[in-house]
Amino acid sequence: MTAPSARRATRPGLVYYVVRGILRPLALLLYRPTITGREHVPRTGAVIIASNHLSLIDSIVIPLVAPRPVQFLTKSDYFTGTGFSGWVSRTFFEAIGAVAVERGAGSQAQAALDRGRDVLESGSAFAIYPEGTRSTDGLLYRGRTGVAWLSLATGAPVVPVGLIGTEAIQPVGTRWPRVRPVAVHFGAPIAPDPDAPATSGRARRELTEQVMAGIHALSGQELAGRYNDRPLVDG
Repeated sequence: MTAPSARRATRPGLVYYVVRGILRPLALLLYRPTITGREHVPRTGAVIIASNHLSLIDSIVIPLVAPRPVQFLTKSDYFTGTGFSGWVSRTFFEAIGAVAVERGAGSQAQAALDRGRDVLESGSAFAIYPEGTRSTDGLLYRGRTGVAWLSLATGAPVVPVGLIGTEAIQPVGTRWPRVRPVAVHFGAPIAPDPDAPATSGRARRELTEQVMAGIHALSGQELAGRYNDRPLVDG
C-alpha cells in the first residue's frame, strides 16, 4: 500500500469520534490530568496547537484533552504496513487524526508543512511541535519557524500548549504507558500579523519566538538555548 498523497488532507471521520469517545473518559478517569485554559482554543475555524514535546504519547494526549478534534503529523511508515498489524496501525493512527507524511528535512519538511496547511485551510485544528522532535533531556529547545510559516500563510492563530509529566507516562524504550501525574496547559491564542508575509524570515522568527515564550511560560522547562537536531516529523 502506498503512502497517502502529500497534498491530501481529510477531516477526522466517524472512527475518530468513536475512539475519542471511548478513550477520553477512560484516560480522564485513570490519569486525572490537570487541564487548564481549554477556553483559549477556538471551537471553530483554523487554529494551530503548538506544544512542547516530551513523549510519543503527546500526540494522543493532546487530541484527548482538547475541546475539539485535532490533527497532527506522523511518519508515513505507520500507514504503509501490511497484514493484520499494518491494518491495526493504519486504523489507529487514522482514528486519532494523524496525517501521514514522509519523514526528513528539506523538501520532505516542506511537504509536511504543506499537509498542515491543507488541514488548516479546511478549517480544522492542527497540532505541531515547534522543537521538531521530542526532548529526551527535558529541556525546551529553540522553535523552528515552520509553525510561524503556517500561521502567516493561513492566518490561523497559534495556541501555545505546555505539557508536563508525559515523559513519565511512556519513557523512551518502554512499550506500555504507565499511570503518572500529567498536566496540559493551553495558553491564550497568538494572532499572526496580517501585514507580515510568510516569506519574511524576520516575521517568521519573531512569531516563532512569541510562540516559544508562551510554551515556556506554560511548561516551566529550562531553556536549552539551541535547536534539537532531529527532523520535523517524530515517531
